[in-house]
Amino acid sequence: MRRADRLFRVIQILRRARKPVTASAIAEELETSLRTIYRDMAQLMADRVPIRGEAGTGYVLDGGFDMPPLMLTPDEIEAAMLGAQWVRSQGDPQLARAAADLVAKIGAVIPEHLRPILMEPSLASFSMRPKVADSVDMARVRAAIRTQGKISLIYCDEEGRETLRIVWPIAVSYWDSVRIIVAWCEMRRAFRHFRTDRVRAAEFLDVRYPTSRARLRAAWMNELKETRDERRRRVDAAQRVEALVE
Repeated sequence: MRRADRLFRVIQILRRARKPVTASAIAEELETSLRTIYRDMAQLMADRVPIRGEAGTGYVLDGGFDMPPLMLTPDEIEAAMLGAQWVRSQGDPQLARAAADLVAKIGAVIPEHLRPILMEPSLASFSMRPKVADSVDMARVRAAIRTQGKISLIYCDEEGRETLRIVWPIAVSYWDSVRIIVAWCEMRRAFRHFRTDRVRAAEFLDVRYPTSRARLRAAWMNELKETRDERRRRVDAAQRVEALVE
């Protein structure tokens, strides 16, 4: 690997990390020596790249550092293409158009020798199950998520019962044939999942919910983890009982 390419990769590793990255971890990923990484770090700092840290503790790239525009590797282009394929297949119409626009923008700026990857990405297996149509404006749902806006839903459960819910949307979950709005429900005072095809009516309220979406999302993910752990403990306990009976 050329040194210039390796320096670029080092910056990318630091950019994607959420905590300090040790020189040994960088050396392992780039399949080079620890001494080489130390020299690279010294060079980047000398070039005024805003890297903080030192040997033995880890390195952090400060925010606001600008990289050259869209310097993508073949693997990164293929990853973007696979993601775009999936979104065009599973997303709502606005997201599908956005995925097509993304591919066009990548094609306009990458070098000529990398453009064949856009035409021949890796093959991906997508579900053949028919998609269920959304009965709510998903573009407005995503906008409400970004702005922390409340939504009033008339929702129909699997038994056909309708209820009025005021929800704080935090995410959209994409499944093979349906999409699900993840939200905090004011009526249940808990996180709930709402299938988009079961929404009978939606009013997008001009009211922001008070808790930050990041905190709500973290709490929801922690709740999912606790649920999975509890299910795993129950399965383990059941297996132990079966072993004793046998």
